[in-house]
Amino acid sequence: MSTIYPQLKLENQLCFPFYACARKIVNLYTPYLKPLGLTYTQYLVMMVMWEENDTTIKNICSRLHLDSGTLTPLIHKLEKRHILEKQICEQDERITCVKLTDEGKKLQEKAKDIPMKVGSCVHVSEEEAALLYTTLYKILNN
Repeated sequence: MSTIYPQLKLENQLCFPFYACARKIVNLYTPYLKPLGLTYTQYLVMMVMWEENDTTIKNICSRLHLDSGTLTPLIHKLEKRHILEKQICEQDERITCVKLTDEGKKLQEKAKDIPMKVGSCVHVSEEEAALLYTTLYKILNN
């Protein structure tokens, strides 16, 4: 049965290539993250932590465009592995802070080559990558 509504054709959806590419990219990361015991989302959390080390759960949620219901279990798993530790912030007891442990700091060294390895699997020019980056952040921030 053919649809009479062109707006319902998969090939006419801008969202579909975003979705399919996101899945493909995450799958490219998997063989590099698995030996580190990280999921892709945990890796994103770790990248924020390697940048900031001592930060709040609210800040991580904001940086990663995640809600606390999604982030809290990830933080808990990383805490159980002694990669991160949660603390009540000294300045405001209502806020939970997260800090890297020594183990979390060591993990950065093991992960440092992952972006280059994954990047080598994505065959776009520097110009195409820059345009894509700009366009995706434009969409994300609107």
